[in-house]
Amino acid sequence: MQSLHFNTPESVNGWSAIDDRVMGGVSQSRLTFHPEGHAVFEGEVSTQNGGGFASVRHAQLRLGEQGSQGYRFHVRGDGKRYKLTLRTDQGLDGVNYQAVLQPPAGRWVEATVPLNLFNPSYRGRPVPNAPALRPEHVCQVGWMVADGQVGPFRLDIRSITVLGP
Repeated sequence: MQSLHFNTPESVNGWSAIDDRVMGGVSQSRLTFHPEGHAVFEGEVSTQNGGGFASVRHAQLRLGEQGSQGYRFHVRGDGKRYKLTLRTDQGLDGVNYQAVLQPPAGRWVEATVPLNLFNPSYRGRPVPNAPALRPEHVCQVGWMVADGQVGPFRLDIRSITVLGP
């Protein structure tokens, strides 16, 4: 079973912010290591200058294999909705597969998201004719906060585990 564990400072290496600044916005985010042994995805979302999203991505991270059935997360939220984004190509822009996760504020939980809840999206819009997500092709992984959720945000992440086969 494949897993990403964020229990060492090195576990956050390779993650980069890709915020609405790429289109003139002012939102900002980062993924850092917390000394208690988890990653912290935090920042602030603003709709100024036509913006409205903040995200981090690891551009070279395989997470899935043929027969995978979904993902399990060990997270602590702030009550906001987050999206795990998976990409099956090396591009910076293009179709990605997103699943929504809204962990309760202030307590650690394990949440499971089956593969069929990942929806294809391009720049925040559904892509109805995209092929189904093939987890064995996942090569980029990211977190995003968007959809009008302005203000500060924070998601603590201990692990992401691939379920099955």
